Amino acid sequence: MSSYDVIIIGSGPGGYVAAIRCAQLGLKTACVEGRETLGGTCLNIGCIPSKALLHASHMLHEAEHNFAEMGLKGKSPSVDWPQMLKYKQSTVDTNTKGIEFLFKKNKVDWLKGWGSIPEAGKVKVGDEVHEAKHIIIATGSEPSGLPGVDVDEKVIVTSTGALELGKVPKKMVVIGAGVIGLELGSVYKRLGSEVTVVEYLDHITPGMDAEVSRTFQKMLKKQGLEFILGAAVQKTEATKSKAKVHYKLRKDDSEHVLDADVVLVATGRKPYFDGLGLDKLDMALTDRGQIQVDDTWNTSVKGVYAIGDAIEGPMLAHKAEDEGMAVAEQIAGQHAHIDYNLIPGVIYTHPEVANVGATEETLKEEGRDYKVGKFSFMGNARAKANFAGDGFVKILADKKTDRILGCHIIGPSAGDLIHEICVAMEFGASAQDIAMTSHAHPTYSEAVREAALACGDGPIHM
Repeated sequence: MSSYDVIIIGSGPGGYVAAIRCAQLGLKTACVEGRETLGGTCLNIGCIPSKALLHASHMLHEAEHNFAEMGLKGKSPSVDWPQMLKYKQSTVDTNTKGIEFLFKKNKVDWLKGWGSIPEAGKVKVGDEVHEAKHIIIATGSEPSGLPGVDVDEKVIVTSTGALELGKVPKKMVVIGAGVIGLELGSVYKRLGSEVTVVEYLDHITPGMDAEVSRTFQKMLKKQGLEFILGAAVQKTEATKSKAKVHYKLRKDDSEHVLDADVVLVATGRKPYFDGLGLDKLDMALTDRGQIQVDDTWNTSVKGVYAIGDAIEGPMLAHKAEDEGMAVAEQIAGQHAHIDYNLIPGVIYTHPEVANVGATEETLKEEGRDYKVGKFSFMGNARAKANFAGDGFVKILADKKTDRILGCHIIGPSAGDLIHEICVAMEFGASAQDIAMTSHAHPTYSEAVREAALACGDGPIHM
């Protein structure tokens, strides 16, 4: 039996960051992981492999649509799908091995196997029981199921199966118009699939600023994705190589059927607690089945904490990372705080979509007086030169104080540009503060400054 200050169960972004931070703070630390590689869902079958495929397929799109206009002429590239999958896997391997290196560097013990908590202060891995003063649950999440839809990860797939298809399908139906569905739908559309997205709501990307959502859908339709909104999927039928998706339109209850070679079920995720033993601990859960924690990530069981997808909040890798660092500092006796209003969201399609803070809809619900500063990327020299002029930056600021309340970007490098606003909001900056800050020319970031100027007397280049 080994004894530790902290044992973390799960090595995803929340778990491995918590482990490294605990070790940096002088705590004897171990991390439990049953996979053959570290990194959890994100690095192995989520964020990282999907971004590799998004990058590869975007390069194909550039070659097919923009190279000739730039004077880059030659035979259009063909898709070598097995080689693309090898590239994706090499990206995964590099990142997961990097986490293993960081564990060794920081003297974090990797307890290989699946963990459970037989009682407070103890973690069982295989046949061995280890003692820990503190236990952090960072077990992540798994795809949510859908009644009448049986996943086989071959024809009816989740995001996991969609990253390992044997070939590029001719027809793909995506159930769910959220981040995962739109990203992977974009990948396969660029690779030549006919992609139809079926969504229960009457709009895509639930929770997003409505103007951005509408603009985003128009851009995706222009790229060739088809959308069926307000549709309730009833069931799927699958053979060895084909599938049918049965759905009803909510507006008139009419029944319809779609044929597909592959159906991607992208209807969200749920916490993963299999084999953890939470029922024996009598641990308090929320109505949605997540672990209930207080504002210092303590569960109802003394000495046991929970972070990431296991608890309430957006299921985002960087949210889990923030909580991993914070709970480590909390255990080490330091002050820890996270402003959950300042966690950005990003969709890595082309163009990218990013947001932080309030939407116009939430501000209207609050009855708050606000102003909008908006600037189109068509007025940005760098974007026009790079065939990336679609989209805009929208900053929402308090009408009286000019304090930034939120920002929504759809356009090139939106996922990087949003962080200027995150930092600004962290320090309570006004739109004028952004407007008065020099931005290098020519860069995409100038569009952020112009949107800030639009909160005042107006932008320069529009």
